[in-house]
Amino acid sequence: MQQEIRFATFNVCNLAPPGARLYDNLEPSTPEEYEAKIAWTAHQIDMLGADVIGFQEVFSQAALAEALSRTRRFRDAIHVGFDPDPDAEKLTPSVALASRLPLADAPRQLPYFPPGIAMPPGNRDPERFTRAPLHAAIQLTPDLVADVVVVHLKSRRPDYRAGDTGDDPQLYALASLRSLIRRGTEAAALRVLLTDIGRTHHRPRVVLGDFNDVADAVTTGIVLGLGAPSGDRLYDACQLQGRQDHLRHVGFSNVHDGYHSTIDHILVSAEFNAGLPGAVGEVIDVVYLNDHLDLGLPEASDHGQVLARLRLFEQAGTPTGDG
Repeated sequence: MQQEIRFATFNVCNLAPPGARLYDNLEPSTPEEYEAKIAWTAHQIDMLGADVIGFQEVFSQAALAEALSRTRRFRDAIHVGFDPDPDAEKLTPSVALASRLPLADAPRQLPYFPPGIAMPPGNRDPERFTRAPLHAAIQLTPDLVADVVVVHLKSRRPDYRAGDTGDDPQLYALASLRSLIRRGTEAAALRVLLTDIGRTHHRPRVVLGDFNDVADAVTTGIVLGLGAPSGDRLYDACQLQGRQDHLRHVGFSNVHDGYHSTIDHILVSAEFNAGLPGAVGEVIDVVYLNDHLDLGLPEASDHGQVLARLRLFEQAGTPTGDG
């Protein structure tokens, strides 16, 4: 019998305890608002029916743990996450992972760019990610381990300098360019890290995340490794899925200014591309949970969730240790 493994990515949108100050233009949530958000988040996690979920915009790992405890499917799951600075006056977002499958090794953060990659001089945090990616080795079967990386690249929000405003079109353009440069630099750094992980462990890789760019954007293409050797590059699960029913698939994960787009992606390595030799599985379906984006629920995320169903071929397996 062929085994199915489900991966999902879920931007939970400002998940934080009540009363926590996140942004100057955002009021802290009340206990009632927090309770509603936790309940909604738990419901969506159960709706996904995933085995492994990558989370973004987690301002409090304790809040995510509370949501997981309210679920049916994930209350006993492994939860991996690191609060960047829990004692800071303002909390900062991070990523997390929850898995119903065992870990094959200790998870780790990847906060720093690899050697040779840095932001241009004069930029804040020139040698590190805005949100540190998270790497975990997941034991898919007794004989198959996958390296799973959860990411959240820099947003499109303009990076203004002190005193700048969007009223000046030049300042707005320069601020948007700064964000793009950072997102591009993070994409390049991530590409190097993912290549290193692949060449070190020789195992399938899955990337779960909010890329803040569509699948055919230059930054996403950098992470995919377009033009790289097939063993190093990644593939958009949506493009690989066996069910290409365009009437059924309404694939968007974000609505901004009335424009629907998909900026949350699941990427897989060649081992899950059935069209390539040596594949151990295939992407059979990608599903988007996005109805809430049109409902305007205050407790809901402003992102849809993306779920990829992967089917492992019979007798699929790779060494569980380093290659």
